Amino acid sequence: MLEQAYTCIKLERDEQNPWVLHLTLDRPQARNAMSLAMVGELSQVLDALQTDLSVRAVIVRGEGGHFCAGGDIKDMANARAAAAKSDSDPYFELNKQFGELILKMNHIPQVVITVLEGAVLGGGFGLACVSDVAIATDTAKFGLPETSLGIPPAQIAPFVVKRIGLTQTRRLALLGERFGGEESVKLGISHFFAKDNAELEVLLGRTLDQIKSCAPQANAVTKQLILKAAEHEASELIDEAAKAFSAAVQGQEGVAGTMAFIQKKPAPWNA
Repeated sequence: MLEQAYTCIKLERDEQNPWVLHLTLDRPQARNAMSLAMVGELSQVLDALQTDLSVRAVIVRGEGGHFCAGGDIKDMANARAAAAKSDSDPYFELNKQFGELILKMNHIPQVVITVLEGAVLGGGFGLACVSDVAIATDTAKFGLPETSLGIPPAQIAPFVVKRIGLTQTRRLALLGERFGGEESVKLGISHFFAKDNAELEVLLGRTLDQIKSCAPQANAVTKQLILKAAEHEASELIDEAAKAFSAAVQGQEGVAGTMAFIQKKPAPWNA
C-alpha cells in the first residue's frame, strides 16, 4: 500500500532513517487543498500505517510552500450539483469522510510531525491539531476561515478545542482571525517555531533523534493511553494502564530496554 503510486500525495522513505516516512500533500496548484481524491489516498495510507511499525515517524508537509489551505471548494460545488440530482446528502458524506480522516491521523501509532508552512487553514489547521509534534515556519499563516464562507468548521472543531482549549477556539473560529507561526506556538497549536530553513532542519533532526531513542511499540501504546486519558478519568484507566505496563515490561522491547540500561548499552531501536 505504501509503495503504490498516488495522484494527490507523495510518499518517500527517508534515506538516512528508513523508519521515517515523508508524506507530502501534492496539490500545489490549489495550495494543497484537500479534495475527495486526496482524502481517499490519505485514508488508504493511514489504514496501512495502523499495522506497520517499521514506520516509526511520519513527517507531513505540503508541496510548493503551503501546508494545506483546507477543503477544496470545488468539491462543495460538485456536491451541490449532485444534491440536485439525488435524494442522498452528498454534503454529509463529503464532510463525514474528512472527519474520519482526521480521526485516523489522530490515532495512528507512529509519531506524526507536521511542518507548517504557508497556508495552514481550515482542514489544514485540523491536521496540525492532531499531530504529535508541530513545527511552524516564518511563512506560516494560520486561520479558521470557515465562517467567512458561511459554513462551520464542523469536523475540526473538537480537535482544535482539545489542542488549545475552549476559550481560544471560540475566538479564532468566530472571528476568523489569521496569525503567524510564533503566535501558533504561544497558543499551543505548534510546539516549535523555525525562523528559517536551517533552523527547521535542526528542529527536525533533533526530533527524529529523540524518536529514535524511544521504542516503537512503547510509543504506540503510550500514544493510545494519552489519547484515552483526554477522554476518561484517571480512575477508569488504572487497570488498562497496568495491563499495558505489564505486557510491555515482559515483552521484547521491555526486556531489551531494561537490559540495555543495566549494561549501559544503547537499546536495539537506538543503535
